Amino acid sequence: MSLQVQDKYRDVDEDDLLRNLSEAELKQLETVLEDLDPDNALLPAGFRQKNQTNKIDSGPFDRDHLLEYLEKDALSKKDRDDYVPFTGEKKGKIFVPKQKPLDFHKEEKASLDPELEEALTSATDGELCDLAVRLLDSLSTVTAQLDAVNLMGLLSLGQKMAANDSLKLQLSAILGLHNLLPNSVTSNGYDSQGFPNVVKAEPIKPVFDEPPNPTNVEETLKRIKNNDPRLTEANLNNIKNIPIPTLKDFAKALEKNSHVKTFSIAATRSNDPVAIAFADMLKVNKTLRSLNIESNFVTGSGILALVEALKENETLQEIKIDNQRQQLGTAVEMEIAHLLEENTSILKIGYHFTQQGPRTRAAAAITKNNDLVWIIRVNSPSKPLASLQI
Repeated sequence: MSLQVQDKYRDVDEDDLLRNLSEAELKQLETVLEDLDPDNALLPAGFRQKNQTNKIDSGPFDRDHLLEYLEKDALSKKDRDDYVPFTGEKKGKIFVPKQKPLDFHKEEKASLDPELEEALTSATDGELCDLAVRLLDSLSTVTAQLDAVNLMGLLSLGQKMAANDSLKLQLSAILGLHNLLPNSVTSNGYDSQGFPNVVKAEPIKPVFDEPPNPTNVEETLKRIKNNDPRLTEANLNNIKNIPIPTLKDFAKALEKNSHVKTFSIAATRSNDPVAIAFADMLKVNKTLRSLNIESNFVTGSGILALVEALKENETLQEIKIDNQRQQLGTAVEMEIAHLLEENTSILKIGYHFTQQGPRTRAAAAITKNNDLVWIIRVNSPSKPLASLQI
């Protein structure tokens, strides 16, 4: 329908048209609306609208006849000419398959006399074993005799090898090994020069599990509470059955301890409450130098609590927080990098940043702190390194 016809019927009042219809026309309209549904896309086209064609029905639908007519009609029409006519010319390099290298290796088979071969075919397994033992004895005897003669210079190397090969070929024919050995390997597992050439698998090296951590948790906690001067390092790594309250007790005991310098609780199933307890400990403790809380269930909030506690701690030099149950996220990494820039005591941080921005900022902050330590060490050569504070 053209735009002009559409404009003609655009402002038509439907209510006015319905009021001017007669009763018969209204009845006919209702009948049409009951049978047809133009908005139902699931119905065939003939049931969605009234048949508006003037042609007489030619008969029932015949699918095969319709396909035959369409095929005949398509063949009767001329194909569209190609823009570039096909000439059959091949452009570019012609593909030439690579030729496989010819194998000039010829398998050497031991040949025996017909009588001997027939005798070996009818021999039993016991007789073949006895014959193989005798041939081995004769081979060793002939080899020893050839060595003695060769010492006197009466035989050349070629003659000696030819004598050995004749016995070896007979033995390989009896044992049936000539088809299993390569050309350069003889029947007794040695090559033509006398070196052993037997293929053997490498022995499997057993890999044992790591032994469990022998640390006594209760005794270590008691020594930390008693501030034992002999205990300077506590390692609770890979102890899975430490209760959460016990880990909190360790953090509480470290608040008053003045001798432990290294504390590690990697892979102990620690969570955010444990991390927050150690964060409170870092605000008070002035002795601890290294803290390892890797491979646990600490989330971003617990890690941020640990790093924010470094604002009030000037003695901790190393902290490891990597390989947690879930990733910390970009926002947490940016906050960690910002807090490291404000810190002047952390010399090592065990965390792999996933984003380039915070990774670069954290690396620059750690480098700055190490440079400060070097400057202080150079300017104070008389003081020991352990007594230097940043």
